[in-house]
Amino acid sequence: MINVFGRSIWAPSHLTRLVLLSILSVALMMLDHRGHHLEKIRAGLNALAYPIQLIASTPAYVGRSIADLFTTRGTLREDNEKLLDERQALLAKLQQFDALEQENQRLRNMLVSAALVADKAIAAELVEVSAEPFTRKVVVAKGSQDGVYVGQSVIDAHGIMGQVTQVAGRVSRVTFITDAGHAIPVLNNRSGLRALVFGTGNPDTVKVPYLTANADIKEGDLLVSSGMGGTFPPDYPVARVLKIVNDPNESFLSITAKPAAQLNHGKQVLLIWRGNVPKSGGKSK
Repeated sequence: MINVFGRSIWAPSHLTRLVLLSILSVALMMLDHRGHHLEKIRAGLNALAYPIQLIASTPAYVGRSIADLFTTRGTLREDNEKLLDERQALLAKLQQFDALEQENQRLRNMLVSAALVADKAIAAELVEVSAEPFTRKVVVAKGSQDGVYVGQSVIDAHGIMGQVTQVAGRVSRVTFITDAGHAIPVLNNRSGLRALVFGTGNPDTVKVPYLTANADIKEGDLLVSSGMGGTFPPDYPVARVLKIVNDPNESFLSITAKPAAQLNHGKQVLLIWRGNVPKSGGKSK
């Protein structure tokens, strides 16, 4: 029962209200289906409800945005770290490629030089360097199986490096011209003066002994192989005179020279063959 203006009115039962509302709903649906009369009403209601929907969806939108922000920053950080790691790896490979390119260029230069003074040449990689003081020897990865022989000359693109002094099946020992026990006959490229170049044990210098003060030799002169003995190719650079000291109290000049070959550079040397295999060459202990 409902009181309206002091009067008591009996309200319809729940079943009655359900039936009436159902009939009303069906009627409205039929009218909307046939005449589309409710479209304007529905559009108006949607317009009125949009701000409410927007306000209701704002917390979820903000939450998703914040989550996406942190996810994006984390992803970017991970991608950045990966890119930095890849960059370091690529830089390391680039350094290796640069080193290989330089080594290949040195080898090409050696082969070009060898073609001018030798009938045959092979490159041999260094596998061991002697650590003994005053001893300048290396072990290379070529031996008797490759035709290497004792006394064979070893060069690079710049000059004579030394000669083979020991041979095994797969490896050989090479004594550089800077070794304290090595000597090689040379000519002064400017004056034609004959001399000997001895190793000093120092990796960067050799000496030219037994020349008197009246010898025609000057600082800067290029000393080349004389070819005597048949081991070393003639007229190939050996050393360049660095310093000449004329001590009145000494019988001979003190002459220091710098090897023309790059003895302390690269990982390969060049073994050369010139005609018949010689039986002897430069002196070596």
